Amino acid sequence: MASGSKVWSAFSLAAAIGAATVMKKTLNTSWKAATGKNPPANPADPDVDIWEAVMWATVSGSLIGIARMLATRRAAHYYARSTGHLPPDLRKDGQDADKAPATTS
Repeated sequence: MASGSKVWSAFSLAAAIGAATVMKKTLNTSWKAATGKNPPANPADPDVDIWEAVMWATVSGSLIGIARMLATRRAAHYYARSTGHLPPDLRKDGQDADKAPATTS
């Protein structure tokens, strides 16, 4: 089980880094096309306009986070098809209907 966990850790890390890298390049290109200038290298720099910094942080953080999540989900799907089970850290915790707490009406 420990070797499977190590394989999953490496596999999910590679997927997440790859997705983040591709999304970052896409965002940089899109930002330059939309604004005519490079995205802020450091949004915390006081010389960067506050609204530009906020917009860059919001857009880049959201889209990179979504890309990482989708890549990790795809990697988990591939891992599950290959091994017959989900990775240990992705097994369902109380998500099944039979494990849901009983509600009283």
